[in-house]
Amino acid sequence: MGFLKRTHKQFDYQPRYYKGEGNPYKIEHKLDKFRKTAGKNKGLKGKFSDAVDDLKNPDKSVNKTLIIIISILVLIFLYIIDFDLSIFKRN
Repeated sequence: MGFLKRTHKQFDYQPRYYKGEGNPYKIEHKLDKFRKTAGKNKGLKGKFSDAVDDLKNPDKSVNKTLIIIISILVLIFLYIIDFDLSIFKRN
């Protein structure tokens, strides 16, 4: 009666791109290494002050890129809905 004595199969799984250092299953956000507040144990007050500093001194290149992307998406949207500029002409 082979179906009563079942053993679980064990596999030695290793991820494809695993280099052998650290835990391959650790979930970490890709942008955490660029943030001031992530990864440092400064306490709540230190994290809050870093977050306020980031809000007061934003990165100008990110804002410029974001404006360009939004404007391109708006233009694509207006092209898709076939927006007509003749509604702004005076009689």
